[in-house]
Amino acid sequence: QVQLVESGGGLVQAGGSLRLSCAASRRTFGVNAMGWLRQAPGKEREFVAGIAWNGGSTWYTEPVKGRFTISRDNVKNTVYLQMNSLKPEDTAVYYCAAGSRIYGIIASDFGSWGQGTQVTVSS
Repeated sequence: QVQLVESGGGLVQAGGSLRLSCAASRRTFGVNAMGWLRQAPGKEREFVAGIAWNGGSTWYTEPVKGRFTISRDNVKNTVYLQMNSLKPEDTAVYYCAAGSRIYGIIASDFGSWGQGTQVTVSS
């Protein structure tokens, strides 16, 4: 199982930016995609953005399109989530995840998870 460690969360005002990082220890057989999902208090975990392991394809949930960008550094085995124009409704714990399904958008598409990093956007 791939080990994932997130960093980069914090408190930011609405309209601000944050960049999350996810360092993967190694690739394992069957891991074809990386993703970011988030969970707000009292809500289910929801998909935010995904990227194919080879970095060739990306996909996003509609509310973040045009504001968030997912990318990866193959040399560093790290995935990033650049978040711009943040809104209070983006407040959540953000999880990095690895899975086998490209274009996966539900939690069960991902089999390995990081510990999560808190993002809080104040109004």
